Amino acid sequence: MNTSEYYTYLLRLADDTLILGQRLSEWCGHGPVLEEDIALSNIALDYIGQSTNVYKHLASISEDGRDEDMIALTRMESEYVNALMLELPNGDYAVTIARQYFYSSFYLLFLEELKSGTDVFLSGFAEKSIKEVKYHLQHATDWALRLGDGTSESHVRMQRAVDSIWPYVGELFQDDEIDANALNAGWGVSRNGLKTAWMDRLNAVFSEAGLIVPTEAWHHSGGRKGRHTEHMGFLLAEMQFLQRAYPGAKW
Repeated sequence: MNTSEYYTYLLRLADDTLILGQRLSEWCGHGPVLEEDIALSNIALDYIGQSTNVYKHLASISEDGRDEDMIALTRMESEYVNALMLELPNGDYAVTIARQYFYSSFYLLFLEELKSGTDVFLSGFAEKSIKEVKYHLQHATDWALRLGDGTSESHVRMQRAVDSIWPYVGELFQDDEIDANALNAGWGVSRNGLKTAWMDRLNAVFSEAGLIVPTEAWHHSGGRKGRHTEHMGFLLAEMQFLQRAYPGAKW
């Protein structure tokens, strides 16, 4: 695998966690109860911390002189390669929980496979991140069960949230040439190969929650190639403001 493909592989990982962390940070001060306000803020910080670790590694192997802040915060929209699901607006609490459940259950499986790979950085990153993501998944699972098997209102809202996010789920399991080359090199993960285990867990949780798993096979894609939803530009405008207004600013 060449250096460019390795860079892109890591960039996808970093962009996923950065963009989701940015979205979740929007709940700070707006959570439905104090405990959830704190919980989502901490989860957001976990994701941003993970992305920072990867961006630092990217800066160390890049020859363009950019540091982690410049890589994270000064690119154009088309240069971000995160999954589309992660840039979607938070919606109500059920929408956020549906997205969190879908992603964290995938991400945990991904990290568990990544941990056993031959790349020293990625293996170490995965081992450290797994501890955090296990909590993220437990949190999302608990709330999916609570909302799905709660009141008639919470059930309807949770099912509606699941149905709205579902068309974006399939992109998580798409493999391309970069994924295939990483897998052949001994350190990558087959995203599509995680789907059976992911569906088994999903069916078990949704059965307990009284939720229906959508059957629609078609899904949105394009995030990995820099083609984003209309929401991404607004997210970046807020996230990048300080670096754009004061280039190179440091806390």
